[in-house]
Amino acid sequence: MPKKIMVLGETRGGQLRNVSFEAIAAGKTAAQSGEVVGVLIGDSVQPLAQEMIRYGADRGIVVEDKNLSHYTSDGFTQAFMAVLDQEQPDGILFGHTALGKDLSPKLAAKLNAGLISDATDISEEDGQIVFTRPIYSGKAFEKVMIDEGLLFATIRPNNIAPLKRDEGRSGDVSSVSASIKDLRTAVEEIVRKSADGVDLAEAKIVIAGGRGVKSKEGFQPLKELAEVLGGAVGASRGACDADYCDYSLQIGQTGKVVTPDLYIACGISGAIQHLAGMSNSKVIVAINKDPDADIFKVADYGIVGDLFEVVPMLTEEFKKVKAGSL
Repeated sequence: MPKKIMVLGETRGGQLRNVSFEAIAAGKTAAQSGEVVGVLIGDSVQPLAQEMIRYGADRGIVVEDKNLSHYTSDGFTQAFMAVLDQEQPDGILFGHTALGKDLSPKLAAKLNAGLISDATDISEEDGQIVFTRPIYSGKAFEKVMIDEGLLFATIRPNNIAPLKRDEGRSGDVSSVSASIKDLRTAVEEIVRKSADGVDLAEAKIVIAGGRGVKSKEGFQPLKELAEVLGGAVGASRGACDADYCDYSLQIGQTGKVVTPDLYIACGISGAIQHLAGMSNSKVIVAINKDPDADIFKVADYGIVGDLFEVVPMLTEEFKKVKAGSL
C-alpha cells in the first residue's frame, strides 16, 4: 500500500550531507510507490530543497526561522512537529548522525512511536518494509519490522546507495510556519575541532591511527596519505586518550561508526570497542608491527611492518598512480 514518507535533510556548511540523499533512497523503498517528502529545517535553507527533489524526493517542505540557524533539540523538535501536524505521514527517516541520534528518540517519545535506529539496509518482503540493523557491536544483524503505527528509522551513512541525481527533476516546495519559542539552549558559535575536509562519518576512505602512531606528529603521515586518496583521518580511543588527536576523530563503540569503501588501520591493535565502529567497512587494510594483533582477524589485507615506513611508501605509490606513471 503506498505510503507518505518524510525524510529530514541534514545540512553542513550550507550544503546537504550525503546521508540525506541516502535517506531519500531508503524513503523510496519505504513509500512503496507512494510519496517521499523532503524536509529542511534551518535559516535560509529554501534553495537546497530542489536538490532533495533531484535526488528522488517528490516535493519539499522548509521551515525557516532565525532560531533554527544552528541545531538545538528544542528548536528542531518544534519545527518538525509543525510539519508532522500538517502532513500526517506514514513514516519518517533520518540519517543516523549526531543530529539524528539526538532528535529521533525525542520525537519518537512525543509521538509514542517505535524507533528503528542505525539501519544499514531496507527491503520489501511480502508487502512489509524490513530494516536490517547491526547488534552486539556489529557481530550479528537483525531484521526489524513495524507492524502498526508510524514507521520511524534512522539510516547509517554509507550503506544505502543514493539514487542518481536528475538535473531536470523538479517539484513543489512549500513553507511551514512554526513558532520557535521557549528554547532552553541558545547556540552562539560553533567551533569545529576536527580538521577541514572530508566528513569522517561519510568518508569513502578512512585512514585511522592508534597508539602505534606514538605522538601527535605521528599522525602526519596518515594525513598525507588521506590527502592523496581524498579520504578522512580517524583514530582509536587509545590514540585519543593519549592526546595524540582530538576526540572528534574517535572511531569505535563510544565514538563514530564508519563504513567506508576502504579503511586503513595504522598501528591499531584491534580492540573489540574499536572494531564495533569500523568492522563493516567494505575493505579493511591493517598495518601493524605485531603479526598477532587482533586487527588482522578482521582485515582483508594485512601488512606486518612499521607504519612509519609503510604509510609513506603507500603515499608515494598512490601519488604515482594518480599521476599516471604506473
